[in-house]
Amino acid sequence: MDKIHIALSTTQIEESVKDYTQRLSCAPCIHVLNEFALWRTETINLSIRNDPGSQTGTLRHLGWESNRTQTFSSDTDVNGILWESFNAQLQAEEINKAWSTANYHPKSN
Repeated sequence: MDKIHIALSTTQIEESVKDYTQRLSCAPCIHVLNEFALWRTETINLSIRNDPGSQTGTLRHLGWESNRTQTFSSDTDVNGILWESFNAQLQAEEINKAWSTANYHPKSN
């Protein structure tokens, strides 16, 4: 199943984890303290990241998670928004590369 991916910037990771956990009615599947969190539900792939280069609460990028996707790709739309396309394993590899202690392995859903 394809899931929309929404990536947000925040400097308030811990507060955001509490808020989005309540809003999505589930805990993040990976949470790197004060750095990053990811929720994967049946319909959405939502990530938040501490990104000092961006204003808190802004969109980092959009995309699609699809089990049919075999390679990571990205392009920019007419409005300048970055769109990524990936599968769950490719995203896990990116997370583990960014945070070597994450040891994230996605579950199917």
